[in-house]
Amino acid sequence: MRSLWLFLCGLLTLPVLPLAWSQDDPPVVSVVPIDEKAVLVLGGLEVAGSAAQKSAGPANKGVAPEQALELAPPARAIYTLDLASALRLAGIENLEIVQARQRVVEAVAARQLAAAQLLPNTNLGLNFDAHNGPLQQASGNILSVTRSALYVGAGTNAVAAGTVSIPGVVYNLNLSEAFFNALVSRQVAARASFTNQAIANEMLRRVAGAYLNLLAAESYRSLTWQTEKDAAEVAKMTAAFAKTGQGRQADADRAATELATRKIDRIEADGRTLIASARLAELLNLDATLRLHPAETQLVPLPVVPELMPLPELVAVALARRPELAERQAAIRQAFLELRSAKVLPFSPNVIMGFSAGTFGGGSNIVAGTGQPRFGNFGGRNDVDVVMYWTLQNLGIGNRALVNAARSRLGSADLRQLEVLNRVRAEVAQAYTGTQVLMAKIASTEKAVTFGGKAFAEDLKRVQGGVGLPIELMDSLRLLGQARLEYLDAIVRYNKAHVDLYVALGQPPADTLARPVPADFSPTQAK
Repeated sequence: MRSLWLFLCGLLTLPVLPLAWSQDDPPVVSVVPIDEKAVLVLGGLEVAGSAAQKSAGPANKGVAPEQALELAPPARAIYTLDLASALRLAGIENLEIVQARQRVVEAVAARQLAAAQLLPNTNLGLNFDAHNGPLQQASGNILSVTRSALYVGAGTNAVAAGTVSIPGVVYNLNLSEAFFNALVSRQVAARASFTNQAIANEMLRRVAGAYLNLLAAESYRSLTWQTEKDAAEVAKMTAAFAKTGQGRQADADRAATELATRKIDRIEADGRTLIASARLAELLNLDATLRLHPAETQLVPLPVVPELMPLPELVAVALARRPELAERQAAIRQAFLELRSAKVLPFSPNVIMGFSAGTFGGGSNIVAGTGQPRFGNFGGRNDVDVVMYWTLQNLGIGNRALVNAARSRLGSADLRQLEVLNRVRAEVAQAYTGTQVLMAKIASTEKAVTFGGKAFAEDLKRVQGGVGLPIELMDSLRLLGQARLEYLDAIVRYNKAHVDLYVALGQPPADTLARPVPADFSPTQAK
C-alpha cells in the first residue's frame, strides 16, 4: 500500500522534463494558488486571470463587481496538498481501506479460534445434590432415602454413583474437522489479507485519479482564463473597429458573444474545480466543504512505469504481484481443504474425553443407621471418561452431498481464478496501450498548440498592423482554445493511464521496474 505513494512521491520530486519532445521549449500548462487567481503559462506567454477581466472591453460594461458569480470559498478554507500526502491520507483515513483492515483482524481472530479447538476446555465449579423420597434399585427394589452430596473441584455435577458429567478438562470434537478447520481458517485469513491489499490498491488508484482530476480542473481553469483573455482582446479590437467605421457592428456583436461564451466556460471551470475537490475530500474522508488545492504548479506527463518494458514482461509482473490472484489461489486451497475434510469425515471419530478431580462427600439416612455420619466422609476423587464414535450422516447420503458440494466449490474457485487472471491481463494491456497511444497524442497536440499559438499571434500582429479585420481572429482563437484543451486532456489521461498501469501491475517495487538504459540511447530519440 505504501509503495505507490512512495514511488510517485519520488517521481514528483524530479525536475520537470518534456517527454518525447524536441529541444525547443514545449508548451507547459501551469497553475498558481487560486487565491492569486489562475495564471497560465503556455508557449512562453504568462497571463493573469485578473488581466482578462480588465481587458474584457465593452462586454464588461454595466456589470457591478457584486454581481459577479463567486464560486470559490474564502481563502481560509483552502488546503494545499500534494499527491504523496493524498495517498498517505487515503491509507489512513479512507473508510473502505479501514473496513478491509477490520475484516483482516476478524479473519485472524477466527483463525486463532479454529486453532484453539485443538486445546481442551476447562471447567471449575461445585454442585450440591439432595434427595428425599423413594428410589428404585436396579433389581427393582424401592427404597425410601434421604440423602445429600457435595462436590468441589475441577468439573461439576457429580451425583450419587455417577461420573462427573461436566468434566474439569474436556475434549469434544471430531478429529478431522478440528484439524481441517484450522487449515481452512489459515486460508480464510490469507484471503482477507490479500483482499485488503486489493482494496487498498484500488482505493489508492482512485485517490491518485481524483487528485489528477483536481490538478486537471485547476489547469482547465487556467486555460479558460487564457482563452477568455484572448477573446476579450479580440472583442475589444472588434468593437474599436466598429466604432470607427472600419468594421461592422455585427462583427463586434459576434466577438462579444464569443467572449460571453468564454466567460461561461470559465464559470463552469470554477464549478468543475470545486466538484473535483469535493470528490477527493470524500475519498480522503475529509469534510467536503474543504477546498483542496494541488501543490504542483505544473501539469506535465508523469511516466510511472518505464516505457522500455514490453507488454509480455509487464503481464508477467502483474501475474506475480496482483493480490487478487493471490486471493484466488488461497480460495482454491481453501476449497481443496474443505473437499479433503468432507471425504475424510465419515472415517474420522468423534471424541469426548474428560478428566475431573475434586473433593466429594455426603451421606444418607440409611448409612446414618450404621454409625456413619449423616453428612461427611469427604475425600478426593478422580474421574476419567473417554467416548469415541463414528457417524454416517443420513445413512451416508449426507456425507456424499457434502463431498459433492465441496467439489463444486473447488471447481468454481478454479473458474473464478481464470476469470481474475483474464481480467488482470486485460487491465495491464489496456493501460499499457493507453500510455502508448496517449504519448503519441501528447506529441501531436503539443504541435497543434504551438502552431495554433503562432497562427493566432501572427493574425493578431497582422490586424494590429492594419491588414485585415479583427473578426478574422475568431477562427484562430477557437482552434487555439480547442488545441489547448486537447493537449491538457492528453496529459491528464496519460498520467491516469500510467497510474492505472502501475496499480494493474500490483504496485511492484522500483527495482522490479528498473531497466538498464540502452548504450545508444539519447534524449533526441524520443522525438
